[in-house]
Amino acid sequence: MKYLSEFRDGELAQRLVREIRQATSRPWTIMEVCGGQTHSIIRNGIDRLLPSNVEMVHGPGCPVCVTPLEVIDRALAIAALPNVIFCSFGDMLRVPGTDRDLFRVKSTGGDVRIVYSPLDAVNLARQHPEKQVVFFGVGFETTAPANAMAVHLARTLGLENFSMLVSHVLVPPAIRAILESEGNQVQAFLAAGHVCSVMGYRQYPLLSERYRVPIVVTGFEPLDILNGIRCTLLQLEKGEARVENAYERVVTLDGNREAQKLLAEVFEECDRAWRGIGVIPRSGWRISPAYREFDAEHRFQVSDIRTIESPLCRSGDVLRGAIKPNQCPAFGKECTPRNPLGATMVSSEGACAAYYNYGRFVQIQELSHA
Repeated sequence: MKYLSEFRDGELAQRLVREIRQATSRPWTIMEVCGGQTHSIIRNGIDRLLPSNVEMVHGPGCPVCVTPLEVIDRALAIAALPNVIFCSFGDMLRVPGTDRDLFRVKSTGGDVRIVYSPLDAVNLARQHPEKQVVFFGVGFETTAPANAMAVHLARTLGLENFSMLVSHVLVPPAIRAILESEGNQVQAFLAAGHVCSVMGYRQYPLLSERYRVPIVVTGFEPLDILNGIRCTLLQLEKGEARVENAYERVVTLDGNREAQKLLAEVFEECDRAWRGIGVIPRSGWRISPAYREFDAEHRFQVSDIRTIESPLCRSGDVLRGAIKPNQCPAFGKECTPRNPLGATMVSSEGACAAYYNYGRFVQIQELSHA
């Protein structure tokens, strides 16, 4: 608790807010990339503490939310097959596909199981050699090393009944796509500390220099985020554009070299579709040819999938930072956590879930339509 409480100190937070207010002389728009940072900002009321001319825009950094609909539908198709044990983290089970979710597959007889690690799925494959065990490998660079280790271990153990459906996405190409998008208003970024703890931040200076935007690596506690915002605003006000590490207790320039080595062995870069955004070149990982026998998409031949997005859901606009969640007409009405239209309302890192779960935005929207 010591290391939690010291980064939630109210007096220090107020001091940082005063410094932010004193440093800010004009309007600025900053995007926090990570959904975990979005939840911390909304839960702790950080956006309310900032000067009115500083706008925080919520980025596409929720891996569940950006998993494309066709991948969700592939997961549903595999999970419904006989003789398959389909394993996933819990936040994927209620993500809506075209006409159902994994909970619905489970309720109609599919063997869908929540696991807490991809290694749990490897153990299930060892325990059930008569079954095909599939793990749904979704996430940014943060969760990728554990997934790569699971695939590597499955090969080492000679498990022919284990495979992984992979939809890994990468942060730097997403930042580039946002900066190059039509009508972009984002002037600076808070980079996700847990991603950089794995990959380091050597890729960011090229982005910062090319697009003239500050990028500040920071964490998830209130003081981390406020300090990251302060560092970003100081750069903006001075006309600077560089990468700054404000999360030195966790992040180094080079990151975790051993993890990166394993990732390079098991995965390869690929073009990846992002839900609500579209295809971003070289923005994802897929299983490399050397491990192709563990690729569930290849094993089960589920590439021919037709998808239909809900016409009411504007989660794509939320993921691009074009609108706030409560600006979607379906928010809090047709779309709620109990009846989600999009993944941003389901995921524990989704911006729509943050706005709904912490309450005030539902009431504001209802009043505005009264």
